[in-house]
Amino acid sequence: MAVKRIEIMDTTLRDGEQTSSVSFSASEKLTIAKLLLEELKVDRIEIASARVSEGELQAVKDVTNWASKNNHLQAVEVLTFVDKGVSINWMLEAGAQVQNLLTKGSLNHLTHQLKKTPNQHFSEIKENIALAEKHGISTNVYLEDWSNGMRNSKAYVFEFLEFLSTQPVKRIMLPDTLGVLTPQESYNFIKEIKDLYPNLHFDFHAHNDYDLGVSNIMEGLKAGADGLHLTVNGMGERAGNAPMASSVAVINDFMPDIEIGVNETFLFTISKLVETFSGVMIPSNKPVVGANVFTQTAGIHADGDNKNNLYFSELMPERFGRTRQYALGKSSGKANIQKNLQELGLQLNDEDLKKVTQRIIELGDKKQVVTKEDLPYIISDVLDRTYEEKVTVNSYVLTHSKGLKPSTTVSITINNETFEESSQGDGQFDAFMNAIKRVFKKKKLELAALIDYAVRIPPGSNSDALCETIITWRNSGGEFKTRGLDSDQTVSAIKATEKMLNIIVS
Repeated sequence: MAVKRIEIMDTTLRDGEQTSSVSFSASEKLTIAKLLLEELKVDRIEIASARVSEGELQAVKDVTNWASKNNHLQAVEVLTFVDKGVSINWMLEAGAQVQNLLTKGSLNHLTHQLKKTPNQHFSEIKENIALAEKHGISTNVYLEDWSNGMRNSKAYVFEFLEFLSTQPVKRIMLPDTLGVLTPQESYNFIKEIKDLYPNLHFDFHAHNDYDLGVSNIMEGLKAGADGLHLTVNGMGERAGNAPMASSVAVINDFMPDIEIGVNETFLFTISKLVETFSGVMIPSNKPVVGANVFTQTAGIHADGDNKNNLYFSELMPERFGRTRQYALGKSSGKANIQKNLQELGLQLNDEDLKKVTQRIIELGDKKQVVTKEDLPYIISDVLDRTYEEKVTVNSYVLTHSKGLKPSTTVSITINNETFEESSQGDGQFDAFMNAIKRVFKKKKLELAALIDYAVRIPPGSNSDALCETIITWRNSGGEFKTRGLDSDQTVSAIKATEKMLNIIVS
């Protein structure tokens, strides 16, 4: 089978920056440019539009200075305009050597926006290309609104292509500017063009307004496209461009006659970096780079993975610098939990595993997020119950208002006898303990003394993390510890206290 090498041009720093509210700083652009070319190993990058601002000019200077020292200058491209040489002068000041000249690819745009004839437009383009060549700048040409041009003014498009075939143009770039093409149209239009001009290089620039970006680039490649324009995380105007990660995975897995040079193991890293710099969060269900993509939630899937990898596909997380995760929650089964325990180097017998599984399901039913890092805490909490349950904290109300002392009302059952008490304290937990003391005074029982109180959450957790409270107590029998686990710190302390009460009540 003949294999065709396809160029990948990343336009995150130009078209991707047209995402609403996104603007990369000069240092961010330089960092991303370096990683795109040297780590992700795309063939080319489009980094800016000419004439935008002084800040943009400095950003392009920084990139071209670095690129010239590292043999990448011909891979750095700038969008320019048919503007009597203004863009060319801007490029010369910026040190760029490849222009992507924006021209009109539909008669509708040419007539109503520029109000010019095809010959007038072609003449100005010819002058621009000649001027660029004079200054050592090579030219690629964008046919803006090309997709609608093919639909509504095909004769004009082919007249334009015939003109460009006589010019010293390196690449002709076919954008679906408004993201309106179907996969069948992408194939038909590009094939018609490649059949007539097999020796010209054509890039396909797909947008994602109908979520057809990846499907369209597949059909474009089948039709003979020589290059693709993609963006990290699918950033771009409106619904964005065809996304880099999905497109690379699809090409590598389903198009054996296409070869690309992209290093897919770096896709996740660059994706997270662009997320950080842009402030545009990656949806958790986004293919290849989303947080949930390589996470199995259902217990039956984890069980199948244990049994000859029944739920694996070619889309393996390790390809993209990631690992498979097994989510913990109300859908978890023992297999999910065992997978996470294996990663932590922990083992449980069947009886204890059943208890831990039930506790995780209970937490999931409360819509609490349970992570692998929570497991040791849950195990400690569940397996700490070595006593006969004689005391139950039935319910409580905790109040804390500015300027007033915290108060608590508690309902508690001791050996089948229920009590209700209220009290105040220096904090909610102190108020709770004072209410319990009143109950124990009625029962002529003595509470254990609290001598140490420690709170911890799993490493890397957020504000909604499970919280473990470890309390050290002392009574006539000596010191002992109890643990409580909850997403609320006071509640976790109350659960630890309930265990203490069960230990001391005979």
